[in-house]
Amino acid sequence: MVQSPFGALTFVAAPAMLTNASSVVALSTIDRMLRTRDRMHELFARSQAAKASEQEAARLIEQVDRVESQAALLLRALRSIYVALAAFACATLVTLLGAGVASFQGALWLHVLAGLGVALGLVGVGGLVFGCVSLFRATQLSLLNIRDEAAAVRERQAERKTAAGGGRGGADRR
Repeated sequence: MVQSPFGALTFVAAPAMLTNASSVVALSTIDRMLRTRDRMHELFARSQAAKASEQEAARLIEQVDRVESQAALLLRALRSIYVALAAFACATLVTLLGAGVASFQGALWLHVLAGLGVALGLVGVGGLVFGCVSLFRATQLSLLNIRDEAAAVRERQAERKTAAGGGRGGADRR
């Protein structure tokens, strides 16, 4: 690393790219958190709007619980991603310091800073992985709500079709 300036750039590039990737994941997680907040507002409005059947009220409570859990998972993911961002940024700085100090201070500093850079990189990767696992779990909860709403739409449409068919005296029979 000391003999070539490109060696230092190589060691800086990896944490810098991971910092960029973590930033993109953090931005998308913030967006998802905002959409989850909007979803909770929709569910609140629905709970205030009209009298619902017992089944619809239970479905609404299940969805509220899932959206709340989803928000907690997104917050956990965001926290982990921020730790990863900080670790990758620190790893980049430590690597730059190591490249600059190594030629003046000797091999001991090079080994200390290289070890610190690797440790920070591992913390960053761990934070990114943990954040992505939390994002995956939040996505699963979102899918459960989508499936629940799809089932509710199908039920309502079936009820309407039955009511329309029953009102005509069975004229829709084939």
